[in-house]
Amino acid sequence: MQSKFWPGVWEIVKFGLIVLAIVMPIRLYIAQPFIVAGESMAPTFGSGDYLIIDELTYNFLQEPQKGEVVVFRYPQDPSKFFIKRIVGLPGEELVVDGVEWKMGENEYFVMGDNNRFSLDSRSWGALPRENITGRALLRLWPPTALAYMPGSED
Repeated sequence: MQSKFWPGVWEIVKFGLIVLAIVMPIRLYIAQPFIVAGESMAPTFGSGDYLIIDELTYNFLQEPQKGEVVVFRYPQDPSKFFIKRIVGLPGEELVVDGVEWKMGENEYFVMGDNNRFSLDSRSWGALPRENITGRALLRLWPPTALAYMPGSED
């Protein structure tokens, strides 16, 4: 008499491997969830907004554009993720709050929409391209603010 336990375990393991094979590439290269913390992007995004971040576009299709809202690893602590708007592109010169900034190759200047309460490039300098994870693709929460490409300046 064979045990029914081992075939059941094998089915669970196979299911888990299939899920990993499908979900992991999506999570690593295509899209990932992000929850906004803080009010630096108000009124565009509020604390607790639930977003889906598009990683595919910047990895394979195009470079970040001025005006886009991006999620990135904070340069001074890469374990933290921030969300800000791109206001300066590589090679550009810009004046912000009376200070002139010159972006180098692969450097971006980012700011929160709530400028008075935003820790952004004005505090820590240019954002390196390699720190950018992706752009805001969907807002799923709150339901009353459901949006595609939320925060875009189109």
